[in-house]
This record gives sequence, C-alpha cells and structure tokens, in this order.
Amino acid sequence: MNERCADSTDGGAASRTATGRAETNRLVADGAPAVDGSTLRSVRLPDGRRVAYAEYGNPEGVPVCFLHGTPGSRLLGGLFADRAFEAGVRVFAPDRPGYGRSDAEPVRTPADAGRVVAAVADEADASRVGLVGFSGGGPHALAAAATRGDRVRRVDVVAGAVPPSLRSSPPPTLRLLEILCERMPSLAARLVGAQARLARRAPPSLVTSQYTSVDGALPDGVADLVARDFAAAFARHRRGFVTETRLLAHPWEFSLEDVAAPVGLWHGDEDANVPVEGARRLAAWLPEADLTVLDGADHLRSLLRSRVPVLERHATDG
Repeated sequence: MNERCADSTDGGAASRTATGRAETNRLVADGAPAVDGSTLRSVRLPDGRRVAYAEYGNPEGVPVCFLHGTPGSRLLGGLFADRAFEAGVRVFAPDRPGYGRSDAEPVRTPADAGRVVAAVADEADASRVGLVGFSGGGPHALAAAATRGDRVRRVDVVAGAVPPSLRSSPPPTLRLLEILCERMPSLAARLVGAQARLARRAPPSLVTSQYTSVDGALPDGVADLVARDFAAAFARHRRGFVTETRLLAHPWEFSLEDVAAPVGLWHGDEDANVPVEGARRLAAWLPEADLTVLDGADHLRSLLRSRVPVLERHATDG
C-alpha cells in the first residue's frame, strides 16, 4: 500500500498525491436533458427491474460509473458534471435499487452491484468502465470490481465505508440507525421519510451538516445539490436505505482479495462519518491500493477535493 498526503487547498490533491440495454419505455424525460444539465435514462436488469441513471460530462468521453452514498441518488453525480466534460469523461450515475427512480430490491447484497454496473456499461457500449464510489457507494464499487472484474478498469473510493471488522466505532447517530434498520425496519423507514420531507422545506445546511465537520463555506451550489440529492433518494422508496444500512453493518458477501483492478482510496483526515483509520486498514487488505489522505477534509469535502484528480486518473487510464 502507498499512502500520500494532500494539502488543504481545494483541487490541489493531485499535486501531492448485453446484461441489459436502455429500455424503449421511457422514464419522465428519459433520454432528454434535465434541468441540471444531465441526461436521464433507464436500463432493465435481467430480472426485469428497472435502474434509472443520469449521464454527465462528455458524451464521447471515457466511461465512468459513479455510485452515490447511503442514502443518495443519481443527482450527486452532478458534482462531476463540468469537470468531467473538461477532463473528457462520460459519467453515469445510477440510482441503486430502492433509491430515486430505480425499482426496489428488498433482498440484495453489495455484490449485486456488479449487475447494475454491467447493465450501465452495456448501455454505454463499453467493454470496461471506471468506478467511483462515494461513502456507502464505496463497498458497492469494490463489490462490482470483485464480482465483475472483466468489466472494471479501475476503482476510486472516496470517503468510503469499510467492512465492520475494519472500522472504528461508528458515530452514535449511525449506530442508532443501524440498530433501528435491523430491529425495527418499518420505524426506520418512517423516520427517514420524515427527514426527507423536512429536507425539502428546510435550508440545505440541515442536510450538509450530516456530512461536514469542518467549518467554512461550501462552493456555490454544492449545498443545494446535496440537499436535492438527499430528497431524491427517497422520492419513491424508503426501504432502499433501510436494506442498505442493514447489509453494510454485516460482513460483506464478497472477498476484498478478489478486487484485481487498481484501487485509489481518497479520505479526509477530519472525516467524522468514516474515520481515516478504517481507510488505512482497508488499503492494507486490498491487493493493489493507493491511499491519499486529504489534509483538513471532512466527509463531503473529501468528495469535492478529489473530483479533479480522480477524473484525471480515469481519463488517463481510459
């Protein structure tokens, strides 16, 4: 494992450091530009379930699949939009099952992410894609690489959740949610539904405060996008979050040793959601991992500051 440190300047990290085809039955505005500049599409999995995704960046660029957090939606991929276009990268951001516009799948594991990635890759006419997983999307990115390594070129995990055996004590709020999702899933679903409704009316800071622990203003538009992403996650379902929270708290049903693709780990040393010690332990278990520690970055700022170097790596490797 190689570990690097990056200074606190935004954007300066790099210097230191035929499963399914797009269906003809459309989503609302499927295939048409959305208000945020993305393109909305959908694809059918082999079992008939539909997965919605947004496309950002350069339509002729290197294909990269972005996997949102827990909870989250395709909208978070909008953080990459302008930078992806400049870097020559085509970003696909799916709603995982049970989030946003994607059909629910009550019984699943992180290993099932490979089916979603393969379906999106087929739609992109890409034999292989890059993967970027943020927070709770990190385990799904690693799982897709472990189970569908033939379709994955490289993986970057940003502020990613780690296996229970490798993590430090989780924040009390997260641990409470895990207990509720395990023992009282209906109550947990109602609580997150109420929180999503509140997020639609409250200032965006109500949502971003869950992902930030460092003082300072966020770049223009980021707080609003993160708040919309949170609300969109629960647009149709509540159980996606409940299912995923429960399964990530248990041993992952795939082997880290099966991840053959190179992995870049990007983690802030001020991340209160997922302490950086867990990322160090995770890097030691992966066959080929490179850890960049982002100085002074919390959970959300890890994603903001890693965007440019992550996209540049995928553009180069593609």
